[in-house]
Amino acid sequence: MPDRTQVNERIGFLANKAHQLPLEPGVYLMRDHTGKIIYVGKAKALRNRVSSYFRSLEKHTEKVFRMVMNVWDFDTIICDSEFEALVLECSLIKQHNPKYNILLKDDKGYHYIQIWPKEWSRITAQKSKPQEGARVIGPYTSSYAVTQTVDEVNRIFCLPTCSRKFPQELGKGRPCLNHHIHLCMGVCTGKISLQEYQQTVEEAIAFIQGGSGNTLKQLQQQMEAAAENLEFEKAARYRDRINAIKKIQEHQKVVFTKTEDMDAVAFAQDGEQICGVILKIREQRLRDKQEFLLGKGEALTLAQARRELVMRYYASGSEDIPKVVAIDEDFEDRELIERLLREKSGHKVELYIPQRGDSRKLVDMARNNASQRLAHDKPYSNRDLAALDELARLLGLAQPPKYIEAYDISNIGSATVVAGMVVFEDGRPLKNAYKRFSIKTITGTDDYGSMREVISRRFTHYLQEKDLPEGQGSTFGRLPDLILLDGGKGHVAAVQPLLREMGISVPVFGMVKDDRHKTRAIAMDGGEISIFSYRSAFTLVSKIQEEVHRFSIAYSRSKHQKTGFALTLTTVPGVGKTRAQKLFAHFKTVKAMREATLQQLEQAPGMTKPVAQALYAFLHPTEEAGQPEEQSVSGEQGQSQ
Repeated sequence: MPDRTQVNERIGFLANKAHQLPLEPGVYLMRDHTGKIIYVGKAKALRNRVSSYFRSLEKHTEKVFRMVMNVWDFDTIICDSEFEALVLECSLIKQHNPKYNILLKDDKGYHYIQIWPKEWSRITAQKSKPQEGARVIGPYTSSYAVTQTVDEVNRIFCLPTCSRKFPQELGKGRPCLNHHIHLCMGVCTGKISLQEYQQTVEEAIAFIQGGSGNTLKQLQQQMEAAAENLEFEKAARYRDRINAIKKIQEHQKVVFTKTEDMDAVAFAQDGEQICGVILKIREQRLRDKQEFLLGKGEALTLAQARRELVMRYYASGSEDIPKVVAIDEDFEDRELIERLLREKSGHKVELYIPQRGDSRKLVDMARNNASQRLAHDKPYSNRDLAALDELARLLGLAQPPKYIEAYDISNIGSATVVAGMVVFEDGRPLKNAYKRFSIKTITGTDDYGSMREVISRRFTHYLQEKDLPEGQGSTFGRLPDLILLDGGKGHVAAVQPLLREMGISVPVFGMVKDDRHKTRAIAMDGGEISIFSYRSAFTLVSKIQEEVHRFSIAYSRSKHQKTGFALTLTTVPGVGKTRAQKLFAHFKTVKAMREATLQQLEQAPGMTKPVAQALYAFLHPTEEAGQPEEQSVSGEQGQSQ
C-alpha cells in the first residue's frame, strides 16, 4: 500500500492547470516525468473530471492515488461530443496501452489438438507445446472448446483413449469396458487394420475441421455405398457415427428465443482481485469461454471493471461482436459503448442486463465460472465465494464481505441477559474469534439497549487495539466488512447512530426471522430486503443466524445454570454471594469444585478452614441425602467480555 504521507510535489501546479480547462467533452492523457502516457480517460466535462484527481487525495482508491502520485503533466484533446471522446479514448488506449488502464490478460495460454503418433494416431488435447513432428490443429484460446471437441470426436468415431500402446499390444489381453459399451472400436483386439484405423482418424479430423454438417453428409453417402456393396458391418458403423453426432447435437444444443449468437458477461470479486468471464454462444451452442483477471493491486470496483473490460475487449479489440451481449450489472457509458459497437461491427448490438429467462441463466453461469476461478487458489470453495458475491450485490456493498460479525441478545428472564458474537471469514465460521458478553449496564429485557452496550464495548476495544502491531491484542483489533444483527430494522436503527458517533464506518443489517424462527429477510434502516430468491446468499445468512443464536443461547443457559447453583451455595454456612462468585471464578465448573480435595477448597481465594469443611460436606452428601445434579458453567469456545 502506498505511503499517503508522500504527496506529489506537482499537485498544486496540476490542480491549477486542471482548473483552467473548459467544461467541454474530451480526452485527457496523464504523463509521467519521462513524458510517457500512463493513463487515458474520457470526460463529459474536462475541467470537472481532471480536477477531481488533484483534490481530496485521501478519498482516492489505491489505484487512482498511485497513478496521481506518478503524474508529472497531462494533455487534453477537446471533442465535439461525449461519444467522439469515447471513440478517441478507445483508440488511444489501444495505441499506447497505458500502465494504469486495465490490461486485459486472458487467464490462459494457447491450446492445441494433437494427432500423434503417426501410424496408430491418438487425438488428444494439449495445453503446452505439442510433440515435435506431431500433426496439430490450432492454436485455440479456449481450453473448454479444445477439450470438448476432443471428447466428442473420440466418442463419435470410437477412437481409443486408453493407455495401451499400438502396435505393441495388438491382440494382447481382453478389451476394456469402452469396447463393450460401444465407445471404442476395439483396436486392441487386433481385428482393425492400420488402413481402416487411419481412414477413421482422417474422418475424425475432417469432422473437427469441417463441422458436423459436412461430416453427416459424407457419412450418409458412405453408409449408403457400403450397404449397396453388401458391406453391412461397415454400413452399421457409419450409421452408429451418424446417430452419435445427432445425439451430441441434441444434448449440447442451447435453445434461445431471440438470437443464436450472443455473449454472456459476468464478474466476481475477492478482495482486490476481480475475475471477468465471457461465455460465447454461437449457433445456439456454448462455443468458448474467456477469463480475465483484473484489479490486483489496483483496488478497482466491480462497476469500473465492467466498463473497462467491455470497452477494451469489444470496442478496442475483438472483431467478433455478437448482436447481443448480456451483462450481470449496469455500468457507466453503457449506451455510448453500445453505439460504438454498432458502428464498429456494422450491425445492431444490444448491451443489456437480463432479469430472467435463458439469458439470465447464462449470465449466472458466467458469474459462477468467475467465482470458481477466484476460488481456485483459495482455501475456501466456489460456493462460499459465490454466496459472498451474491450477498454483496444484494446489500449494495462495494465488494464481497470477507469478514462478517453477527450479534444476538439472549435472556432467560430478566436476571440473565447475555450476548453472543460469531465471526464468519470467507463464508466459514472462525470460532477462535467468537466472543461472549454479559450485559452490565442494562436492567430488564431491553434488547435495543443491550445491543448498543455490546456494540459500544466491542468497538471501544477496536479503537484501543487498531494501531497495535500485528499479533498483539485480540481479534477485536480487526474491523469487520459487515455487521449482522439478529433482529429487525429497530435493532439496526438503534446501533447505526452509535457507530457514527464512534467514527466506525461498517455496513449494518438485521436478520429477520419468521414465525418458525427461520430467516425471512434482511433488515436495513427504513425497510427490508427480500432474500428468498437469492439462494446462495439466503443459505449463508441462514447459517450465520442459526450459528449466532446457538452460540448466544448456549452461553445464556450456562450462565443461568451457574447463577442458579451459585444461589444454592449460599445456603452453606459462611458462603455468601461474593464468596460463591469467587469459588466459580477459581474452579470454573461444578464438576471441578466437586472433585477438589478438602485442602484444595481451603486454598481457594477467600476461603477459611471451617467454611471449606462445610462446603466439602455440602458437595459430598451421604447416599441417603442424595447427590446434587451436575451442571456445567463453562462456555464453549470464545471469551467472555
